[in-house]
Amino acid sequence: MKSILGIGNALTDILAILPDDTLLTKFNLPKGSMQHVDAKTGNIIWEGLKQLGVQYVAGGSAANTIAGASIFGMPAGFIGKVGDDELGSLFKAEQVQNGIRSNLLKGTAASGRAMVFITAPNADRTFATYLGAALQLEPEDLKPEYFDGYDYLYLEGYLVQNQRLIRRAVEIGKEKGMIICLDMASYNVVESNNAFLHDIVKNYIDIVFANETEATSFTGLEPRKALDAIAELCDIAVVKIGKDGSMLRQGEEYHYIEAWPANTIDATGAGDIYAAGFLYAHSLGMPLKICGEVGSIISAKVVEVIGPKIDIPRWKAAKIEIREHIAPYSRNN
Repeated sequence: MKSILGIGNALTDILAILPDDTLLTKFNLPKGSMQHVDAKTGNIIWEGLKQLGVQYVAGGSAANTIAGASIFGMPAGFIGKVGDDELGSLFKAEQVQNGIRSNLLKGTAASGRAMVFITAPNADRTFATYLGAALQLEPEDLKPEYFDGYDYLYLEGYLVQNQRLIRRAVEIGKEKGMIICLDMASYNVVESNNAFLHDIVKNYIDIVFANETEATSFTGLEPRKALDAIAELCDIAVVKIGKDGSMLRQGEEYHYIEAWPANTIDATGAGDIYAAGFLYAHSLGMPLKICGEVGSIISAKVVEVIGPKIDIPRWKAAKIEIREHIAPYSRNN
């Protein structure tokens, strides 16, 4: 089976379900955004969340996708940086548990954490992220040998806080002949790095994943037209539209993929695990439509739990459903 390498911010997700938007207003966090905070602000927010009861889960966008791909059975690796602390050890242990080959480098700052506010009525997620040691990952840390033996390179858009880093990653990936994938991460990340992202997508990226607000920020167009514009720059464009499903474009081929039925309580990690399912099917040579449907099937499982990790019963059910779904196409390959 084809293999995948992810590079991203090694973060621990600290999840809290909020009764209303009061805390978002208090900390000046626009609903649905991802805001970077410094250590002092991060600690203040963390203390505020503890009073509500929180859940700790090893996360980070690319790491979530790589974990999902590994559970599907793809040989997987990850490059990131953590602190020499308890959260760093937690992150490492979970990657090992998921069978991921990690190159987790040690930084001098504390391990990064993403404080995730989950708010009604649509389980919207707002992030206050202290990157810590994750921010210390530098281009010089990316050794070409770390990329050897992998077929896919998966990058999260949050890495553009260090444009030299992401450029170094895609240059090595292209030299190695990898299929390079980018998740655009957040609309405000796209807004502040639009010209750079256009250059990277046009010259290096094969598969782009974006949600509707990210796609609109990137192109200035409504989601359906944004999909077409992105597809002109890369091989495959994927625009996720939440509970309304997703849209795919490759050349002249277009598909609308309905969202699989789910009892949604938290959308954290839905886009990350969608990408894992999509790339797993893509690695098997599945048609584009089936890749999107596999992504939709597995993302429907993660929204039924709090946090970005699917429980074992749901994973088992999803694998059976996906196996049955792709079987007719597997016989034809």
